Amino acid sequence: MDERAMSGKRIVSVYIATSALFTLATSLIWGVNTLFLLGAGLDIFHVMLVNAAFTAGQVVFEVPTGVIADTIGRKASFLLGIGILFVSTLLYVGSARHEWGLWAFIGASVLIGFGFTCQTGAVDAWLVDALDHVGYDRPREQVFARGGMVFGIAMLVGTLAGGFLGQVDLELPYLVRAGTLLAAFVVTFVMMHEIGFEPRPLKLSRFGAETRTILDAGTRYGWRSPVVRPLMFVSAAQGLFMLYFFYASQPYALQLLGRPDLVWVAGAVTAFFGLASVVGNALVGRVTTTSWGRVPVRLLAGGAVANAVGVAALGVLGVLAPEGGSPVAFAVMVLLFGLFGVVSGVMGPVRQAFLNEHIPSAQRATVLSLDSFFGDVGGSIGQPGFGWIARTFSIPVGYLVGALAMGFAWPLYRLAGRSAKEDARP
Repeated sequence: MDERAMSGKRIVSVYIATSALFTLATSLIWGVNTLFLLGAGLDIFHVMLVNAAFTAGQVVFEVPTGVIADTIGRKASFLLGIGILFVSTLLYVGSARHEWGLWAFIGASVLIGFGFTCQTGAVDAWLVDALDHVGYDRPREQVFARGGMVFGIAMLVGTLAGGFLGQVDLELPYLVRAGTLLAAFVVTFVMMHEIGFEPRPLKLSRFGAETRTILDAGTRYGWRSPVVRPLMFVSAAQGLFMLYFFYASQPYALQLLGRPDLVWVAGAVTAFFGLASVVGNALVGRVTTTSWGRVPVRLLAGGAVANAVGVAALGVLGVLAPEGGSPVAFAVMVLLFGLFGVVSGVMGPVRQAFLNEHIPSAQRATVLSLDSFFGDVGGSIGQPGFGWIARTFSIPVGYLVGALAMGFAWPLYRLAGRSAKEDARP
């Protein structure tokens, strides 16, 4: 396709369509994954170990897949990731059905981590470079907010569908996910075209040299950047807790309700989080035009404090709730969960735009992958730790400890803001 024929509007449409289908496919298991693993004979600590294997896989593969995205191309990287996720999803089903045990789940989770690293950074880099190439002049925050809204809606549909499918059979969400991933592969292959980026061949003999070159660039424009480095530490601090927060919410919600048999409720709570994120995304345009919201890091720092307080409240709620659960405690949990989703929905696009603003085009996918790498390292450490806390004490105690990790984002965002001001001085 002629690059000139690709308008900014069409580029955004392709970004949204492919991201929506990918998110729909992947989110089908998000609301039931913990219940699926518990049903396969694992305990909560082992579930978090399996999830930690996922983030450990991301740690291992973030940089190599960044090399793929910055050489062969962002589209090629995305397609590879979809294919890997298809295979690893079926491995999950096989591990449960044939009782292959903990290590089989860990191996499948590492592959899932590999698949997601092929997508993280690559798709956002494709979007920003393509928009820059065609001279798209609308604020990037609005584009990322639209993408976030679509992500939330796709997550809403996917987790709700996964919850109801799981109520019938916990394997069904995984099988439907595999089929939807095949559809995502076809749509991406047909619709996405490399624009604003010139792919180049990657020879196996040159992979080490390419890795060192891109790592050097990632170090220069990421780690050594006084603006980007604090944002990477934010990713690490939040990565310590966020996956535990998300996946522990499934059994936690059923525990507070006092109905561990209602699988669909776990999917509905996860879907509600997606809906709340959509509301937050929709508010981005209004919030960023206020006198307070025009300064990105001020908004991000305030949101970090709000989320830390909300997580602490979730922990206190669980400690004070009656042992058999209660509808009131469950309703309060859902409300707090939703407020967290709204705040995160506002913060996500603002952070994406702020980060991309301080990364050069040629190294964009690598630095974005490096940012994800920091979050993955945090998740690899945090999930086994929080899983141990949940097994030894309780899930809400894990939330109380997690609030401290979330609170570290506040000073880091302020540091990034001060550095950005200094860089902007003549």
